[in-house]
Amino acid sequence: MAAESLNQASNVIDPAVATASGMYDYYLGGTDNFAGDRRAAHRVIAEAPEVLLLARENRRFLQRAVRFLARDAGMRQFLDIGTGLPTQGNVHEIAQREAADARVVYVDNDPKVLAHSRALKTTEAGATSVVTADLRDPQSILGHAETRRLIDFDQPVAILLVAVLHFISNDSDPYGIVRRLCAAMAPGSYLAISHVTADPRPEQANGLRKVYRSTANPVTHRTRSQVDRFFDELEYVDPGLVYVPAWRPDGVSDVAPEEVWILGGVGQKQ
Repeated sequence: MAAESLNQASNVIDPAVATASGMYDYYLGGTDNFAGDRRAAHRVIAEAPEVLLLARENRRFLQRAVRFLARDAGMRQFLDIGTGLPTQGNVHEIAQREAADARVVYVDNDPKVLAHSRALKTTEAGATSVVTADLRDPQSILGHAETRRLIDFDQPVAILLVAVLHFISNDSDPYGIVRRLCAAMAPGSYLAISHVTADPRPEQANGLRKVYRSTANPVTHRTRSQVDRFFDELEYVDPGLVYVPAWRPDGVSDVAPEEVWILGGVGQKQ
């Protein structure tokens, strides 16, 4: 399951190789995916049919988090890392609806994502940009000219790592990556994370992991306590780290939170 992508390739689109971004687009009913993405997505759905629900609820979490950050927390700078393919309710659309002066930088290294995002994620005011960089190299993001053009790290910023950290293997030091991002944030900044966990559905999660192992983006599941570690240097916003349907829901839902085995939370740097 994945919203956001980290491709090994940096500039070549191979339609035969399934990617997290293409599969997620397919789960959401999009059309910006290739045959390889669809074949792998069908295998995941066979192993874990609820992946379609996971994708929708993860996207809703992202949208609620951005709305909270722009409207309630007063954030005007957003750094969305591992943005995935553009769809309805993108970060800049929600943030700029709440605050016209909001600035958004999208980051991905999937060439397919970049091609579509540069075409669709634009604003006349020039307050939105898309850059090529890899989460495994935080400095390539923080120091990028477009990031520096739109993001003032002396002021609070909202960094979004939505459904991307589970594509960072333990060998790539995901906790160190998050620490480096947090170190660059000014006090008052926020970090939003969602992350797949195998805790409530280990059998289905294991089937999903096996399929993703054959794609460009293998998955690493983490437990609640392991996901909680990403927020070690931050103070949680209520309700803390929860299954994403339970994070500040818009209204009554018929989805039981534990049916969606993605944990989500937002933390603030003090």
